[in-house]
Amino acid sequence: MTGDDRRPRPGAEEQRRLLAVGLSRADLTAEQLWRRYFALGGLEGPVEVREHLDGGTPLPAAETDLLAHAVNERLDEISGRRVPYRLAVREPPPRSGPLAALVEALEGSHRAPPERLPAVAEAAGRALGVEVSVFLVDYDQEALVPAAGGREPLGIDSSAAGRAFSRVQVLTSGSSGAPRMWFPLLDGVERLGVVEVAVDDPADLDDPHLRDQCRWLSALLGHLITATTRYGDGLDVLRRSTRRTAAAELVWELLPPLTAGTDAFVLAGLLEPAYEVGGDAFDYALSGTTAHLAVFDATGHSLFSGLVAAAALSAYRAARRGGEGLYHQAAAIDETVGDLFGRTTRLVTGVLAEVDLASGRMRYVTAGHPPPMLMRDGRVVRSLEGGRRPLFGIAAAAASAPAAARTEELTVGEEVLQPGDWLVLHTDGITEARDATGAFFGEERLVEFLQREAAADAPPPETVRRLVRAVLRHQDGVLQDDATIVLARWSPVP
Repeated sequence: MTGDDRRPRPGAEEQRRLLAVGLSRADLTAEQLWRRYFALGGLEGPVEVREHLDGGTPLPAAETDLLAHAVNERLDEISGRRVPYRLAVREPPPRSGPLAALVEALEGSHRAPPERLPAVAEAAGRALGVEVSVFLVDYDQEALVPAAGGREPLGIDSSAAGRAFSRVQVLTSGSSGAPRMWFPLLDGVERLGVVEVAVDDPADLDDPHLRDQCRWLSALLGHLITATTRYGDGLDVLRRSTRRTAAAELVWELLPPLTAGTDAFVLAGLLEPAYEVGGDAFDYALSGTTAHLAVFDATGHSLFSGLVAAAALSAYRAARRGGEGLYHQAAAIDETVGDLFGRTTRLVTGVLAEVDLASGRMRYVTAGHPPPMLMRDGRVVRSLEGGRRPLFGIAAAAASAPAAARTEELTVGEEVLQPGDWLVLHTDGITEARDATGAFFGEERLVEFLQREAAADAPPPETVRRLVRAVLRHQDGVLQDDATIVLARWSPVP
């Protein structure tokens, strides 16, 4: 919509008055006006037009706007003054510029398979007068893979594109080769990769308007990539370096986005290994009032472990979405795991938590699992030892046992968070990772790593990525157990 469209539109009589004023300034007779009006497609005859000008029978708005247009053309010729229109005069679809780029991306993605999106991005870039390429992060979180092919992957830890991805910042590169910018490719706050924007003139790297336009395009592309990946494998397979096991495929399909956030709460999680994970899983749900978190670790290392973890996660979601609290969520997991897999052989450890986003009050349950850690002012201040209970699945067996043999009633731990506090949830695959000598990665090394990353002010998803890389290096690249980490921060809006 143009600037004129945003002004208050005149009524019929006000437009008629202004039309008479404009006509006198245009130095046109009524007959001359009618000829111009008729040439523009006007439907009324000269008598009707004259009656309208003299205050007689009003004409339809579309016809009076044509009269105004005829006068405006004459005024543009002699003075530039114009008569306002009664109907909105909208601009035609843009052929270049930022709106044209967004329209190109939206229309190009209609009924497009995922693998067509790189070409859609290129076409949108042409509308901006730049060259656009999309790079997707691989599931190992080590490289950025070109979505269109024909280019080499870019290392996250060894390239400007990787730094833009890691820092979630726009970076430029004009020292060698074509001048270009790198924009984080996001869906919400989840990192999907980067968008490379190559320009002809190095001066464009400092153009704030171009940066804004490319950032808008990058944001739209992030949403489109996530949406199209739900119904096609074309982009997903590019992010894989090897084939996933059936257990890993099962768990990954159930996971929520690895990063999410609201005004008051942000979290990031990651599972490793990406292609053989079986028994680990995590979940969350964010609203304007509450954050729900869960981490699970099924016993064993097989496809069956993946099934157990999937059952626990599904039972948790069903109870949570049904409005149940922590007590009944835990009971639902107990019942589901016990009924499906027996009362003693297939069990799940885990942590369930919920945070009231207005007060910071946190309630949690820890079922045979490493306790959550609390970070405050960049330091791990304590482990949250409340809300302890046996592994999920045991309580279901105990419910049918004699009263004297039943487990104790479930208790729920509580903690009051302070603004800026971090919660650290992890499975024992992090702390119990062993090197060639048998030495554990351990809780002390985990604490030191988290505090070092906090001091460096690394973004949450980058801290998670670096931690998993550190655990892998400790084991010479081979995990003996699934490793899962979830970081969450409460930062209420003042």
